[in-house]
Amino acid sequence: MSSLRDLFAIKPVETPLALDAVEPASELFKRFDSAAMSIGALSPEAHEALAIAMNRLGGNSNSGEGGEDPRRFNSERNSRIKQIASGRFGVTPHYLTNADVLQIKVAQGAKPGEGGQLPGHKVTAEIARLRYSVQGVTLISPPPHHDIYSIEDLAQLIFDLKQVNPKALVSVKLVSEPGVGTIAVGVAKAYADLITVSGYDGGTGASPLTSVKYAGSPWELGLAETQQALVSNGLRHKIRLQVDGGLKTGLDIIKATILGAESFGFGTAPMVALGCKYLRICHLNNCATGVATQDDTLRREYFKGLPEQVMNFFIGLGEEVRELMAKLGVEKLTDLIGRTDLLDVIEGYSAKQLKLDLTHILESPAPVEGKTVYWSEPNAPFDKAELNQALLETFADAIEKRQPAKAFMDIRNTDRSVGASVSGAVASRYGNQGMAATPLDIYLQGTAGQSFGVWNAGGVNLTLTGDANDYVGKGMAGGQIIIKPPMGSAFASHESTIVGNTCLYGATGGKLFAAGTAGERFAVRNSGALAVVEGAGDNACEYMTGGIIAILGHTGVNFGAGMTGGFAYVLDESGDFAGRVNPELVEAISLDNLAIHQEHLRGLIDDHLELTGSTRAQDILADFEQWISKFYLVKPKAADVRSLLGHQSRSAAELRVQAQ
Repeated sequence: MSSLRDLFAIKPVETPLALDAVEPASELFKRFDSAAMSIGALSPEAHEALAIAMNRLGGNSNSGEGGEDPRRFNSERNSRIKQIASGRFGVTPHYLTNADVLQIKVAQGAKPGEGGQLPGHKVTAEIARLRYSVQGVTLISPPPHHDIYSIEDLAQLIFDLKQVNPKALVSVKLVSEPGVGTIAVGVAKAYADLITVSGYDGGTGASPLTSVKYAGSPWELGLAETQQALVSNGLRHKIRLQVDGGLKTGLDIIKATILGAESFGFGTAPMVALGCKYLRICHLNNCATGVATQDDTLRREYFKGLPEQVMNFFIGLGEEVRELMAKLGVEKLTDLIGRTDLLDVIEGYSAKQLKLDLTHILESPAPVEGKTVYWSEPNAPFDKAELNQALLETFADAIEKRQPAKAFMDIRNTDRSVGASVSGAVASRYGNQGMAATPLDIYLQGTAGQSFGVWNAGGVNLTLTGDANDYVGKGMAGGQIIIKPPMGSAFASHESTIVGNTCLYGATGGKLFAAGTAGERFAVRNSGALAVVEGAGDNACEYMTGGIIAILGHTGVNFGAGMTGGFAYVLDESGDFAGRVNPELVEAISLDNLAIHQEHLRGLIDDHLELTGSTRAQDILADFEQWISKFYLVKPKAADVRSLLGHQSRSAAELRVQAQ
């Protein structure tokens, strides 16, 4: 006995059903997912083989948190589940609109609280391109999402995703741990559609051995607690509940179903079917079977996996489940959910086993009257996103005909994720930059709610006269966001907040000009956006892998922590900026002797003045020679100053075009 589930035995009925009376395996396949394993952790060939196998069966494959090559979209190589993790690697509107399920990885069973990582030697040019990062640099996906610090923040991210891709279901992946049931109830109230409870058993093709041992709790504990909490609170019917973590046999599926699961994630088993020999050296990039390596030679010579091998495993698994269902006298898998009366506790063989009290796992609370103990209703948000719908209707014809158009509207702070629906409609048809040459210009006046311009696509230009809340430009891939105070405002813009926290988180492109200061965690995990703001809070440019940031004012502490790409211009009026930089990976250099960067910065500030009318920009440009000595260039230590903007002989005008 190696698992808690081994202490349970199923109780067959006296008169089993005929096998023909049990639902067909094709219905069971819809409940089977290959677990989240990213391209980067796995070789491209293994990643695609899993996707092909699951699509042919009618199940789902999970992209993991490494992005996905757009060439796979709209084909049998497409992963139907796309993951949105804290690193935001490769998350663009085009990526999001090519999913049937969008999974937010809040935690995972292997390495709970540790986050994800991809060693630098696995980050090839191809992986760096998909993840919008730098080749050869270790990539970390820290445990907290920088836009989720409460259940309300999670609800906002779920809402963002449902706006950019209204056809997709939103899943939240939780780790099996004490109290996960309470968390799951909150997730259900945040309008998620699916919840995955991930057990400690299993691992990932990216993490070292120390990260997958002695971590998390068995899924049996977390799953039972989650099922009981959701049923007791009358929420189970709104959630499709999944379990993963070391599932391998039909008996595992039956026991998981009885404890509450109706969907199942498989990681190790399909990998073994593809040839994995379970050597636990995935993170070393020298996988002997070519399954979990980016090494061309190993992949070419040793990877022999075929989609059919994965399909055969699931076909056999499905038939085993059907045979066990027949023995238990149930026609449909959902009829087993909560049937803990069909499990017997096996008498223990050791002193430790004899002391185990498993009664709490087998509790089965009575459902609220009229509600099912499995997923039977959609979990639609209360917010109907009226402004987003109005914009979508306004631009429907222009998007269809790929023509430029304009709209003028008022906005208030209850209008959330504004622009996401339009960007989703653009990206689903034409990709991230498909309408860059035929822009949709949206002019708004008032105060924007959270996630203004989230997942912004190329060609969607938002101009807001007023101010905005948290998450402006989160995940934006293109287009332009301009935020400016009303004409005649009495306050100094560089002393006033105009956007909230965590703006440009995970952005991969586009531009942001804000005539005011930003909150904390500005441009965290920025991978390509250009921005000009007039101040920022703590932790700005953390984990940044690309893009250009100009800050024309005061900056908080811990600037540039974990920054591996891109660069920033920062104004240091008070002379204390050097003490605010995190020196581990970046360095701050005076702009005094960097003429090419001085001209580039002048161009950015000139654009900022033109687009926002900023008095701060006007003051700096009026006496640029005096101000330039107070600016620093912050760049990764490994980056050559001369290469940041191309060859020095290029003109400032050419450089400005490149930056744009």
